[in-house]
Amino acid sequence: MNRTTHFLTLLAAAALAGGLGWHFGRQRPSEATASTARKVLFYQSPMHPWIKSDEPGNCTICGMKLVPVYEGEATRSGQSDADVIELRPQSLNVVQIATSPVVRQPLRRTIRVAGMIDDDASKYRRLSAYVEGRIDQLFVNFVGAEVTAGQPLAAIYSRDLLVAKAEYTVALKGVDSRDRDIALAATRQKLRRLGLTLEQIDKLPTHTGDTFDIVAPISGTVVERKVYAGQYVKEGDVLFEIADFDRMWFVFDAYERDLAWIRPGQSVEIVLPSVPGKIFTAPIDFIDPNLAMASRSAKVRVVLENPFIGEPGMKRRELLHQTYAEARIKSETEPVLTVARSAVLWPGGLPAVFVEKQEGYERRTVTLGRVGDEVWEVVAGLSQGERVVTTGNLLLDAQAQ
Repeated sequence: MNRTTHFLTLLAAAALAGGLGWHFGRQRPSEATASTARKVLFYQSPMHPWIKSDEPGNCTICGMKLVPVYEGEATRSGQSDADVIELRPQSLNVVQIATSPVVRQPLRRTIRVAGMIDDDASKYRRLSAYVEGRIDQLFVNFVGAEVTAGQPLAAIYSRDLLVAKAEYTVALKGVDSRDRDIALAATRQKLRRLGLTLEQIDKLPTHTGDTFDIVAPISGTVVERKVYAGQYVKEGDVLFEIADFDRMWFVFDAYERDLAWIRPGQSVEIVLPSVPGKIFTAPIDFIDPNLAMASRSAKVRVVLENPFIGEPGMKRRELLHQTYAEARIKSETEPVLTVARSAVLWPGGLPAVFVEKQEGYERRTVTLGRVGDEVWEVVAGLSQGERVVTTGNLLLDAQAQ
């Protein structure tokens, strides 16, 4: 290569270098201006806002691309990050935050309980032997038999009753009316103490034989038979137990936290596996004021009518003794200030909600009262009309942490 050609090549290279330098010199100020106008603070996952990075990349949880957070977008209020959480529009779309208003409305609560169908304890009789003797005959010899008041259950032979009968017969034949009345009153009282009814005493003058009937004191169902024909009994021995199943008790346990929602006279809906497809409705009759120490619960009683069902000759009570039952109690209070249950979080054991603000979402500690099926009663911390976050509040709380 000669000297002239070498000079021309150097000149062309210098010109090209100068042109590129001029081009880049023009572009660099605009780029510097853009970078200083919007400074990237960090990169954040739109789905999991607590995932942050100083460099671009992907979320370590969901794999989504991290988005830049520029200076001025993190906090524009005078409050701290722990008080107000701000999310960019794309984060709101991904998190799908939903809010609902704080309103005043009745607090509704449905309590579900389980219990047993029991007999009416006020109509349960245990029939004992009034005198010593021998059971000569049984007229009712099986459990489950339906009996009526005054119906003979067994016949007993008793020397004490025979002696008292003889004394009564002698008193009836007395000549002096004054002495006769005194003797009759004394012998009738003795016969009553020996177990005879007034009707049986009146029939003694025509009574034949040496046995006496033991009759049912009430109408009902024989639930226990503890005697057999030919058995000797002593005074006080239990012979029969009779329960009146015309009305039954549904008894269940109400726990301490539910007692504020239950009151006498309140309607209860009861269902039984033994009576499928039917709902029994009756009011609460009694609430035991004494709580069981172990379970912290009180017995509650509901009285149910129990009619006979079935064909003639094959009738039985609709509700069977000691059957399992479930019930539902619906309660409603006067209108109170309420917040949705899904809005309440419990960070650190204290109830808190996120309140929608113009600049973001404020985490606020609240004081709660009774809990309903869908809402909490608000005692303090919120005002009517404020909107609280019901969906996405877990992500906001994570961001606040």
